[in-house]
Amino acid sequence: MKKYAIGDIHGCNETFKALLAQLALAQDDELYLLGDYVDRGPNSKGVVDTIFDLRENGYKVHCLKGNHEQMLIDAYYEYSERERFYRNGGEYTIESFDCASVIDIPEKYMDFFNNLPHFIEVDNYILVHGGLNFKKKNPLKDMDSMLWQRAWYRDIDPKWLGERVIVHGHTPIYKMAIDAMYKQHLSYGYLNID
Repeated sequence: MKKYAIGDIHGCNETFKALLAQLALAQDDELYLLGDYVDRGPNSKGVVDTIFDLRENGYKVHCLKGNHEQMLIDAYYEYSERERFYRNGGEYTIESFDCASVIDIPEKYMDFFNNLPHFIEVDNYILVHGGLNFKKKNPLKDMDSMLWQRAWYRDIDPKWLGERVIVHGHTPIYKMAIDAMYKQHLSYGYLNID
């Protein structure tokens, strides 16, 4: 059994499917998706449909909430949040659903977005979209930071973290930086895969 983590697909369903083909995912493997399935790319609905198809076909796919799912949720329930959603790529999401407005997104998709967890612990890894707020006594209680946090590495509490490693997305970096970080991730305590 293999375990894979992928971050920040952002509506790029064809790229997502090409990566899945490269992985040759087996049904006893586990796939962890770190959020931001929607916005910016051309087919957010397709990304979520691919996730649904994988699960329906018996694949173990674990999904986290990203800040873009939260912006979509906020826009769905609060008119005042819609401009921010659209400004951050939401118009592409609406187009992919063939909707006139965010409030027209079908219920099964909204249920999916609303029920996404903020973090998952697996083996010696904490998977999260954005980061953890180590200024809090328990960083796993600050849900907003898990979606939005950037520039938090200097605040890591090695005693609290122990032997665990935080794997996250949210903050785009060059592949060269990811490769360098991967070589040291066990000693650093974090790995950015965006």
